[in-house]
Amino acid sequence: MLVNGDESEPGTCKDHLIFLHDPHAVIEGTIIAGLAIGARLGFIYLRGEYRYLLEIMEKAIADAYARGFLGKKIFGYGTEFQIITQTGAGAYEVGEESALMESLEGKRGIPRIKPPFPAVVGLYGGPTVINNAETIAAVPHVIAMGGAAFAAVGSPRNGGTRLFSISGHVERPGVYELPMGYNLKKMIYEVAGGVRGGRGLKAVVPGGSSTPVLLPEEIDIGMDFDQVGKAGSMLGSAGVVVIDDQTCIVEFALRTISFYQHESCGWCIPCREGTDWLKKSLTRFHAGFGERKDIDNIQYLAENMLGRTFCPLGDAAAMPILGFVKKFRKEFEEHLNGKACPFTKHVEIALV
Repeated sequence: MLVNGDESEPGTCKDHLIFLHDPHAVIEGTIIAGLAIGARLGFIYLRGEYRYLLEIMEKAIADAYARGFLGKKIFGYGTEFQIITQTGAGAYEVGEESALMESLEGKRGIPRIKPPFPAVVGLYGGPTVINNAETIAAVPHVIAMGGAAFAAVGSPRNGGTRLFSISGHVERPGVYELPMGYNLKKMIYEVAGGVRGGRGLKAVVPGGSSTPVLLPEEIDIGMDFDQVGKAGSMLGSAGVVVIDDQTCIVEFALRTISFYQHESCGWCIPCREGTDWLKKSLTRFHAGFGERKDIDNIQYLAENMLGRTFCPLGDAAAMPILGFVKKFRKEFEEHLNGKACPFTKHVEIALV
């Protein structure tokens, strides 16, 4: 049983709070899930930047061993289940399940070719079930409430609750547990207090940086897999990033692709070369040296990355860029012909 706590998607910080404030929920969920599939060993994998949480998790695991919840003979019976914690080295790529297993085995964190799938040949060659930390932490609550009651909390076909990480230009950023299907517009303006400083809303990234952007007129939707998908984006990691009307979308796109270019493992050419060319093109474009044909080239590059990589990182890099170009083409055109970014504030600095 493998718990994926390599939370590295920009705009997402839900797993961090679970490890920090409720580590026993993860431990209990891991035990239940592990015993359900007949496993005797569980791993909890934390992202490299969460190394300071390792002490908290290991203390909680030691408490569980001391109380008899873990060990070779749980509560004196013949049931065995043990948990090991491990941190990565700070790579976004190992959030992909097969790359995570490679990392756990002490190898370079690159994806495996599938099939075989982890449920057949996984960690150390054994059958392995992998789930996100938020999913595992919810297991005890699902059992306590009952599956039907838990599912009834959310929307049809998308039951239960979800932890939404709301960041960007809002008055009250934070992580909020809300029912699946909760209205995105209500989430921004009521739960998170609205756009910061009373500014206008320009766009919303609904599910972490890898998901296509939504326009203000597209956010009156329920936040579940079906409804966000129908709106042309994805729920993803439920990392909601709010963008106000003083933000340059070209710069936002550049920052997004810079992350994916840096985090690409370089294993496959479409991702390694594609993210690099997109970053170079957007850097030149934002600096005012772009040409009209560059807009189509950026779109062409992104489209030709989709579905052509070993793992979803290539898609994660391409999809948001496609959304920015298609929905904010006019803003890209405003950067042409040597024009400075219209959103850049020019401040004179007096040298003393």
